[in-house]
Amino acid sequence: MLSDVEIRRQASPLSIDHIAAKLGIHDDDLLPYGREIAKIHTRALQRPTSKAGQLILVSATTPTPAGEGKTTTTIGLGQAFAKLGESVCLALREPSLGPCLGMKGGATGGGYSQVLPAERINLHFTGDFHAITSANNLIAATIDNHIYQGNVLNIDPRRILWRRVMDMNDRSLRNIVLGLGGKTHGVPREGGFDITAASEVMAMLCLAGDISDLQQRIENTLIAFTYEGNAVYAGELQITGAILSLLAEAIHPNLVQTLEGVPAFIHGGPFANIAHGCNSLIATRMACHHADWAITEAGFGFDLGAEKFFDIKCRIGELNPVAVVLVTTTRALKMHGGQMKGNLGKKDLHALREGLSNLDKHIENVRKFNKQPVVALNLFADEDEAEMALIEARCQELGVPFARSSHFADGGTGAQDLAYQVMQVVEKTQPWQPLYELDMPVAEKIRTISREIYGADDVAFTKQAAADLRQVTKLGYDSLPVCIAKAPGSLSDDPTLIGRPRHFDVTVRGIQINSGAGFLVVLTGDILRMPGLPKHPAAERWRLSPDGTLNGMA
Repeated sequence: MLSDVEIRRQASPLSIDHIAAKLGIHDDDLLPYGREIAKIHTRALQRPTSKAGQLILVSATTPTPAGEGKTTTTIGLGQAFAKLGESVCLALREPSLGPCLGMKGGATGGGYSQVLPAERINLHFTGDFHAITSANNLIAATIDNHIYQGNVLNIDPRRILWRRVMDMNDRSLRNIVLGLGGKTHGVPREGGFDITAASEVMAMLCLAGDISDLQQRIENTLIAFTYEGNAVYAGELQITGAILSLLAEAIHPNLVQTLEGVPAFIHGGPFANIAHGCNSLIATRMACHHADWAITEAGFGFDLGAEKFFDIKCRIGELNPVAVVLVTTTRALKMHGGQMKGNLGKKDLHALREGLSNLDKHIENVRKFNKQPVVALNLFADEDEAEMALIEARCQELGVPFARSSHFADGGTGAQDLAYQVMQVVEKTQPWQPLYELDMPVAEKIRTISREIYGADDVAFTKQAAADLRQVTKLGYDSLPVCIAKAPGSLSDDPTLIGRPRHFDVTVRGIQINSGAGFLVVLTGDILRMPGLPKHPAAERWRLSPDGTLNGMA
């Protein structure tokens, strides 16, 4: 089979105005960024529509280094719907440049289920990440300048909550000292950087309903405390207009296409292990507004992105997905059964049988939201029939629809059985139900997620976390939903615990108030908001040919 790059180079993508025409988008709402990319003005949501806009969520079992192919499955499923003559549109997250150059590589699908133009999407795309980074760092620069210029707001430099961000993995910037070099260079204090995808500006943009909503979120963002302990909000810096100006284009979702010409909105990119892990609400609504079927995904496993999709995004956006697809692979389940990465291509029914417990737990979790999952087995080229049959038998035992999907090798044709299974589930769909009520105490919200979704016995709060809980209650933010930052490679907060861990406690070491985004970030275990590069980052493989062709990107 050809490589991803070779497949892309053989493609003949349609012009973006043709893709927009498939969705019935008005010419006045099309903002082209070249021949293959456009932004769609948010006013398109105000135009009349006759589309059903049924939303499908794609999630997965716990991620492994073997890869599950959630994005590839989402794209393949969309192409399958199109092959069946259905009106369909995708809604995906934008890749973050840090992971693209680090460990993950590209994030635009694979094989014959990719979105185009992959190189531009994985790199600078339409500049959304740059705009978000600039808006975030304008707030940071203004805070330090305000203190330097006399500190009218009486901000305590020791209690500044706002951090700088950049779209790059750089562990050396996690904790730094600012303002060194003498009086004219600022006031020395401790600070640090997060990655842009983990920033509150990213979350605000992705959860805002429109520009007015975004303005309110920015102004209501908690950024620091005074020496007296009073809260300071971003609106008090008098730069809301400038921040909105930086985000004026970024708020419009980006339209591209798959290899088979299926429209795809790609907009926003919060990580699911340290943020809420879903594409923008505006893009999701745009897909629903312009197609009968809208297919979206939530980052990492169901325990992270999908839980936040339901308890945060669906709450804020009043969404009700009609189906949930749970992606898994024989290799991933064998790894959860104890098999080493280098041996995953070999038949191992024992390891696979042991690893099925991870699939079992995720199926249980989907049902906790009153939804029936469809299990999609993402196929590799060398699959063993006995291994596939074992997974199918487990799904039958649990009463869960199951489909083998060869979308990587066969594009939309290979996912048609999956599409049929999804459409059958939709006929019996019920409204989703939240895992917890918003008036529940914050500690109990965290316990509920930890016990019900992760399978923990209890939650342990450090002294700092306990102090943070008191601060949350004092400021009146205890009715917000919680966004748990947790290791993605395990159901627990310990990344070494594979499969379905039991008899463990989740350790909460801090709680951050994201009042603009509208949720509380709960830091567990050793989770970090700025990743580092691996020993041999993907950047080492990238080459730019004299003709401008990029080689080495996954």
